[in-house]
Amino acid sequence: MEKNVIEYFEKIYAADEEFRKETDALDFEYQIIRAILNARQAKNITQKQLAELSGINQADISKLERGNANPSVKTLKRLASALDMTLKIEFQPIAH
Repeated sequence: MEKNVIEYFEKIYAADEEFRKETDALDFEYQIIRAILNARQAKNITQKQLAELSGINQADISKLERGNANPSVKTLKRLASALDMTLKIEFQPIAH
């Protein structure tokens, strides 16, 4: 019997290839969400302020931060610029 949710997750992740693929696919989206949130919070601004700086509707920023929308590269570039940051996208080898 698993002791906690993390152990349960790890057990399923290790045993179920389909679950692993779906989880890994979502990890990328989660990284984008975290990057937007972390950058906005580091700058200590609200979604409304980021909307004003970027020209992106506050409701759309909220959707991005909740994972209910997928940003285009153009949107990510606008957000990065508004946050005084650069956008870096890179390809990395898959660890086997």
